Amino acid sequence: MKILGIGNAIVDVICKVDDNFITQNGLTKSTMKLIFDENEFKKLLTSLKIEKTVSGGSVANSIVGISQLGNKVGFIGKVSDDDLGNKYEEGLKKENVEYFYSKKNEELPTGTCLILVTPDSERTMCTFLGTAGKINEEDVSSDAIKKSEIIFLEGYLWDEGEPKKAFDKAINNANKVAMSLSDQFCVDRHKSHFLDLVKNKLDITFANEQEITSLIDAKNFEEVVNFSKKINKLIVLTRGKNGAIAIKGDEVVECGVQKNLKIIDLTGAGDLFAAGFLHGYINNLSIRKSLEKGTEMSSKVIQQIGARL
Repeated sequence: MKILGIGNAIVDVICKVDDNFITQNGLTKSTMKLIFDENEFKKLLTSLKIEKTVSGGSVANSIVGISQLGNKVGFIGKVSDDDLGNKYEEGLKKENVEYFYSKKNEELPTGTCLILVTPDSERTMCTFLGTAGKINEEDVSSDAIKKSEIIFLEGYLWDEGEPKKAFDKAINNANKVAMSLSDQFCVDRHKSHFLDLVKNKLDITFANEQEITSLIDAKNFEEVVNFSKKINKLIVLTRGKNGAIAIKGDEVVECGVQKNLKIIDLTGAGDLFAAGFLHGYINNLSIRKSLEKGTEMSSKVIQQIGARL
């Protein structure tokens, strides 16, 4: 198998809202808020009109993208044996993703993410992790990991306790490890741990400019480039309108954005960028061609609703 993703198995519920809704509910635009109270989450959901429901989760979105490009891929993520859990599994199988998880009745339901899309196409997320956040080392198949060329992890998954043990087991059994830093709040919560991972345990790190700047407390982007050169790992960064950049040692490759796009929804832009880049990487394309493939995939997904092509 080319790539095995390990991440939060979340069903995305996409809703269009106005800016007032974001403000009135005390949310910060373009970030992800974790909701721990199931009743609070349900209350928020009842006030919304649902546009679309789809199997999601950051790394799962990337894995589906890599599958769509013709690669053999798999995914590990925890769901419950409920309606949403069944839909989740069916959604992956339809996309030719091998699902390495046997679902059973759990105390908590399958995880759900409300994706609130404002008129400016930005997305603000509210996530009730449900059973997805309870992934443990027994849920992670060492055999599947060892048979994969690369595992791809999401920063959202990293948390103290059982998820961290699952994370460590995955890294310790992997041939190569890629990870997405996921979200600036996520970076801020786990800064010292993420920094150790980026420096010492990851072969490839995906991040946007805000996440990497926050991770190393950089004052400017030049500091980010210097840090990346020094650690001599492959660091792949998206920079919004400034395109994307990949750094490995003294090799620095940049790629511009595609012009004149009709942007509808930025959900999944980073996930599909990672999909395109990893497709290039595992098929021995150059770093430049891999960046271009990432940019092509992210450009496609932002011209539609949702994080799947």
